Amino acid sequence: MVQKFQSPVRVYKYPFELVMKAYERRFPTCPQMPIVLDCEVIKDESLEDGAKRNTSRRCKLAVDAPYIFKKLIGVDHVYFLQHNFLDMANRTLSIEAVNESFSSRIEIFERCRYYAHPDNSEWTCFDQSATLDIKNFFGFEHSMEKMGMKQYTQTTLKGKEIIEFFIGQLREEGVTHVERWTSPSDAAKSPTLDLASDQQHSILLDGDFIARSLGQLSPMQESKLLELRKMLDGVDDLERVPSYQTILRFLAARDWHVSQAYAMLCDSLRWRREHRIDALLAEYSKPAVVVEHFPGGWHHLDKDGRPVYILRLGHMDVKGLLKSLGMDGLLRLALHICEEGIQKINESAERLEKPVLNWSLLVDLEGLSMRHLWRPGIKALLNIIETVERNYPETMGRVLVVRAPRVFPIAWTIVSAFIDEHTRSKFLFYGPDCAHMKDGLAQYLDEEIVPDFLGGPCKTMIHEGGLVPKTLYKMNSLEDHDDEVAAELPTTAAAQALVPGKRLSANQQHDHRNLYKSVDLKAGFAHELLIRNEDPKSVLTWDFDVMRNDLHFTLYRVTQELPEKNDSAVSYFDLQDFVEGVNYFREEPTLICRHKESVQGSHVMHHNDSYLMHWFSPSGAQLNVFYEVLSSANYKGSMTSLQSAFSSNSSAASSVQSR
Repeated sequence: MVQKFQSPVRVYKYPFELVMKAYERRFPTCPQMPIVLDCEVIKDESLEDGAKRNTSRRCKLAVDAPYIFKKLIGVDHVYFLQHNFLDMANRTLSIEAVNESFSSRIEIFERCRYYAHPDNSEWTCFDQSATLDIKNFFGFEHSMEKMGMKQYTQTTLKGKEIIEFFIGQLREEGVTHVERWTSPSDAAKSPTLDLASDQQHSILLDGDFIARSLGQLSPMQESKLLELRKMLDGVDDLERVPSYQTILRFLAARDWHVSQAYAMLCDSLRWRREHRIDALLAEYSKPAVVVEHFPGGWHHLDKDGRPVYILRLGHMDVKGLLKSLGMDGLLRLALHICEEGIQKINESAERLEKPVLNWSLLVDLEGLSMRHLWRPGIKALLNIIETVERNYPETMGRVLVVRAPRVFPIAWTIVSAFIDEHTRSKFLFYGPDCAHMKDGLAQYLDEEIVPDFLGGPCKTMIHEGGLVPKTLYKMNSLEDHDDEVAAELPTTAAAQALVPGKRLSANQQHDHRNLYKSVDLKAGFAHELLIRNEDPKSVLTWDFDVMRNDLHFTLYRVTQELPEKNDSAVSYFDLQDFVEGVNYFREEPTLICRHKESVQGSHVMHHNDSYLMHWFSPSGAQLNVFYEVLSSANYKGSMTSLQSAFSSNSSAASSVQSR
């Protein structure tokens, strides 16, 4: 459990130098803080002719807890380490404090800062923040959390009182003014601090560098950034120190937990070394199939200065690219795009002279169908997502999803489960008129760079995609895997539901190891699947291939109770008193599906009735079919996030067919 504390900025109506003189009087102890038993100076150094002073103390604190609690943990006092970084030239004092006792069980980090008031140089500001991360404390985690909150509140309230007390004491001694520090006339000037260089390791970050390269950081964030940077000095096999921008991204990805960010960053650096990622931009050469058939590329900057990458996913032949490149080849392509993104981010930041830390992705979904969720394709996609989130955290600033078709909520429900929650929050969805609608792309892209395929004036150099010729295929294993899976026996609930006459409750879970079922149909016969819906507004989705001759597909809703049937030669339509418009209704018009066509669709099941999927073969055919029912809870969540995308189609049918 992690607790964060932040006190409001406090203002002392005294100059910084006088406040510092009062601050020094609180050591080694002071009557207002009886909890502090002693403070031992373990390091004290003066730098740059007295302009800077770094002091470290080991402080002994009494345990402010009930006697029984102290008895159980076996201590009456604990130790903290306090590091002070005083800069008299810039009139700042930064203070960091961490616990030494129980550090493997509790992580306490406090950051304080005194600094000259930005609008009144005769006043001094003070801010204070802390984090309490209780990992394991003898089963008293909740009690420790409450005591930590109490202690922080008391310390915050006493802080101003202590400074005021010692300023009053100085006043009684006749000290009401302290001269500002000035550089001795014969002092050599300090070298310019260039923190953008990997060779420069400094305790304090320069304020101009932070504003120019990292953006707005709180004092606690600055401190944790420095802490992680210093930890990297202890990595023996580190070939190159990561930039502060990279360190910042890993910290943000781990919610500013330094130890977690350190572990994640070290793993990533090891991965980069093992896979020669640093040489990827120089060594990678795009295969011909990528140059000719991959519908993605870089496209100008958005309004925030982020590089924009366009991916026309609906035009991508996922199966063709994967069979031509293989999983490793497709991953290598994705990593090359990420490395290009980092390079373009840095170029943009340098050119604009402002912080640019991530890039934007514009995804065009025109033409998307559930066929894009081909099983090996899903596996490759999840591998890419996992690798990118682990090694390129916080590099994606915004994802603009445009021309999302009505089938997209189904795909999003499946894929979004594997995307980090923070990353999901960066997705914005738009319908067909995204370039001209209010609150559309104009919020993020200048009008002159809106791509022409979205109705804008800017032509792109991005390939249209299209089918990859089979002559470029290099892999048969994926196809063989499909055949093996299709031949598996229907032992799971999902597969058994594909047996004619078997019912499946709409809220049953499906085993995705047996996604597709192959069915042979004789001339004049039908294949039927009956689904009993017990979850109104759940979504029925289907994906099937017509392998031989033509088929007729229709979806019906049945209001009467139907019996089980075990004979595939018998149709429900052979039953007596089974009349259309009376006890069954045509929910989808009959669709003629041609030989070698792939058909995907979805339908919102509004009623608490049975739904009948019906395929009829006039001249004999083979069917390879998969269907799934998505719960109303999942579907509503998807549709809520896509509400703006479909607002113009509110009168459209609640289903979709795509080929």
